[in-house]
Amino acid sequence: MRFTFLFILISLFVCDFSKVGAQEQDPDQHQGDPTQQELKDLKNQVDTLKSEVSGLRSKMNSAASLSSQKPAPFQGSGAAGSSIMNPKISLDGLFAAAASSEPDLENIETGGHDPNQRGFTVQNVELTLSSAVDPYFTGNANIVYQIDKNGESFVELEEAYLTTTSLPWNLQIKAGQFFTQFGRLNPTHPHAWDFADQPLVNGRFLGPDGLRGPGMQLSYLFPIPIYAEAIVAIQNSSGETAFSFRNAPNEELFGRTLIDRPVKKVTDMLITPRLVGSVDITETQTVVLGISGAFGPNASGTDTRTAIVGADFFYKWKPLRAESGWPFIAWQTEVMARRYEAGPVDDGDPLLPEETLRDRGGYTQLLYGFTRRWVAGLRLDYVAGTGGDPATDPLRDRRFRVSPDTTFYPSEFSKVRLQYNRDDIQSRDKVVHSVFLQWEFLIGEHGPHKF
Repeated sequence: MRFTFLFILISLFVCDFSKVGAQEQDPDQHQGDPTQQELKDLKNQVDTLKSEVSGLRSKMNSAASLSSQKPAPFQGSGAAGSSIMNPKISLDGLFAAAASSEPDLENIETGGHDPNQRGFTVQNVELTLSSAVDPYFTGNANIVYQIDKNGESFVELEEAYLTTTSLPWNLQIKAGQFFTQFGRLNPTHPHAWDFADQPLVNGRFLGPDGLRGPGMQLSYLFPIPIYAEAIVAIQNSSGETAFSFRNAPNEELFGRTLIDRPVKKVTDMLITPRLVGSVDITETQTVVLGISGAFGPNASGTDTRTAIVGADFFYKWKPLRAESGWPFIAWQTEVMARRYEAGPVDDGDPLLPEETLRDRGGYTQLLYGFTRRWVAGLRLDYVAGTGGDPATDPLRDRRFRVSPDTTFYPSEFSKVRLQYNRDDIQSRDKVVHSVFLQWEFLIGEHGPHKF
């Protein structure tokens, strides 16, 4: 508007002065020159234009002032302000194709997310949501979709919990539905596993879907130069996700029909302590050590209990000049022992005495990231039991498994894996051979995988 006004004003004065100049050069044309009245009218028009420009400028300033006085949208403090309306959302799809000398893979695969039949398996389709809730809490949820070997679909809430972010004294609380911090593999989601199926000992001791449930967890980070953390959780001890404890009533386990055992005192809950620490041996080598326990009642009798203890070890080497994390060597080992007090069977066939069943097992695996995007791995599994008649119980007989695999990562959002299993099973006359082809895709934003 300012430039328009100046242009009009200059144009008018240029025209006016050109006419005056013409009058001075040609006195004989006096009748065509502007009169004094015309000059006065022109001045009035200029004054009017000035007034209009001033009015428009005033209106624009008023509008800008009102705009600056509008209330700003709410913004929380810290991380919550940027993500309270924009949680991280991702979808992960994990699938497998299987060929095996075993007609029914579910008979030898102990994990609920393992390949479960000849042909194709939808191992895990997982929707993950995570966000800062406010300056005091973060929230996480994992919703899983699966299809069983009969084609039946089901959805389950795998995890949904909040975590504190500002407690004093290096304390942190987790509350909700979550995986128990027992060992290294149990709290890890299937898409982050290094093999297509879970180790035998995890399936036998902690259950097909892992040890998890509603509860609360308290952790303490020691104020020392190395990483060291103490964790203890109290969770429900019931249901199929508390496999060795108050498992689902009326199911059979170790030759006994499980009863509906109510909670009467705090010791009827599942208590799981863990101590974990890590140290950098050199600039390129790290070691992580942990010990875990899980203690609670089981459903084979009215006062029977289960105790599981475990130890885990992890070593990783990665050169200082690694390219996107490659090359690397990672060695992981877990060992566990279970003591299961089994109640008597007085009216069944066969009759069973009250007895203590003891089982042990573990796995060790070695991964070698030999070039960028390629990883070769080897895992050895062993489980065995004493007490009762483990040789005739497929959940307690002696087993030894060898599993080599190779994984290709086109990017951090996808992978393709080929794995072979050789199963030597005490209750089988022949060795079982299986081959898995697994693939995964990830859509959306996701956090870093566990070290």
